[in-house]
Amino acid sequence: MKVKQNKRTLFSFAGKYKYFTVISCILSGLSSFLALVPYIYIWAIINRVFEVFPIISNARGIESYAILAVKYSILSIGLYFIALLFSHLAAFRIARNMKSEILHHISNLSFEFFDNIGTGKLRRIIDESTGETETFLAHQLPDFCSAIMTPLGIFIFLFYFDWRFGLLSIFPLIIGLYFLNNMMNNEKLSENLEKYQTSLEKMNNEAVEYIRGIPVVKTFQQTIYSFKNFYNSIMEYKKFVVEYTIKSRKSAILFFTFINGIFLFLIPGGILLINRAKDFKSILLNLIFYVLITPIFAVNFLKIMFAGEAIMLAIDSKKRILNILNKEIQKEGVGKVLDSKKALEIKKLYFRYPQNNELALDNLSLKVDKLKKVAIVGFSGSGKSTIINLIARFWDNYEGEIKIFDKNIKEISQKELMKNISFLFQKNNLFKGTILENIRLGNLSATREEVMEACKKAMCEDIINKFPRGLETILGNEGVDISGGEIQRIALARIILKNSPILILDEATAFVDPENEYYIQKVLKKIAKEKTVIIIAHKLSNVVDADCIFVMKEGKIIEKGTHRELLEKKSSYFNMWKEYKTSIEWKIKKEEF
Repeated sequence: MKVKQNKRTLFSFAGKYKYFTVISCILSGLSSFLALVPYIYIWAIINRVFEVFPIISNARGIESYAILAVKYSILSIGLYFIALLFSHLAAFRIARNMKSEILHHISNLSFEFFDNIGTGKLRRIIDESTGETETFLAHQLPDFCSAIMTPLGIFIFLFYFDWRFGLLSIFPLIIGLYFLNNMMNNEKLSENLEKYQTSLEKMNNEAVEYIRGIPVVKTFQQTIYSFKNFYNSIMEYKKFVVEYTIKSRKSAILFFTFINGIFLFLIPGGILLINRAKDFKSILLNLIFYVLITPIFAVNFLKIMFAGEAIMLAIDSKKRILNILNKEIQKEGVGKVLDSKKALEIKKLYFRYPQNNELALDNLSLKVDKLKKVAIVGFSGSGKSTIINLIARFWDNYEGEIKIFDKNIKEISQKELMKNISFLFQKNNLFKGTILENIRLGNLSATREEVMEACKKAMCEDIINKFPRGLETILGNEGVDISGGEIQRIALARIILKNSPILILDEATAFVDPENEYYIQKVLKKIAKEKTVIIIAHKLSNVVDADCIFVMKEGKIIEKGTHRELLEKKSSYFNMWKEYKTSIEWKIKKEEF
């Protein structure tokens, strides 16, 4: 299901909590009005003092005005606190729902999406873009409502007490707003913020790649300059930020000067009015009131400026989030596989890698009968692992047809597909948790006894028995570490527990030590009698007993047959076998001195 980007808003992620945001804005606006009331009482106190000056002790009602000023201040703060409480509840729910929806959505996307977007960029969108919307909704939206409502109240006061001081106060604000508009031109700022976000995402992507490559950097005593993409992304970000800062510098300085320089107009104007007035006390009293209240303008216009920037950041963040949610998920069928003699069939398969459009598989066709053991061999880059990725539906953008048990894999659900196929890759991941939990991933409903039986079949009892807690041993950062070969054996136990009819081995013992490889091969020979096994291997000794060997080159099958038949042809496979035998028999000759 495709999400329509133009019809989604931040509040569409809130559910019933969107009303909390509305309540928050109303309370925040009301709080801003109440925050102005104490100034009236302060002005009233000063007025009473002026009436009896210089005998200030004769002033009446000062205490009651002061108490009322404090009460309204406390009420304003209380309403603002409640407003923030509502806004945070809504913001947290929206951020939670955004993350939940994105994570659920990307779990149904093909690997093509992950190859194109990059880990760093995706992490930033999921974590920081949702965080930016949360910050905006929790803090800056209530502040924005308050900052908008406060000037409306102040404008009333400005012209109510003395219109002349009102004009003197507004004049620098108009000039300041002019420079603010120059600095925050909506189109330019929006474009610049988008560039800013994009450059951060690019840096994140390159940083992830750099961190992954640190062992290589240390080994060869290189520096950051050896990772040109990372260095260039930092320089690109620096160039953008410096250029944008320089462009905005003049307007920013003038904006802050005029928005904080109301006194430059107010004080001289007040002095002139006092000199010409007959009743200078009332003019002075009004001047004091304007001196007290006009600084609120500067505070509120700064809030509006920062909120305006936050709004654009939130809009850009929402756009990036919706760009992910707009990615079409893999279409799944609802059918189920049926028992058939053909376990796997591939017809006229064409595939190009999305990154560079390079042809990886070219008109490839093959059949694997039920309970047969077949192997796919060939030099690196011939397309062996690509076939496995397509069978698993890691990528979907291929032409042709892939069937398991006579059913097109696109016509069955991903759950049904994974139920019928198990994979043992070169490197298998174990999650942070107990050995029991990791093995039980193969079958969540399995009992402890069934898990232990799978361990026996996988010949990994010795791994479990060497730990005092056995199956309850925790793996990961806070637990124990096990070797790569032991991880493969635990993963094999998980596959046995899953009990799928098709088993695909993709260089399963490529990085395994001889002892663990011996155990794995012994287990695989046993379970191969009950399953359809497809082997991807460079070690040709692992495929000599296969019922059929497919030899690949440049995305095509160039030979097929048993080990003996292919050797008799004395063609590509014969040469590969010869080179393989030479490599394992090769020994360094001792130099003679």
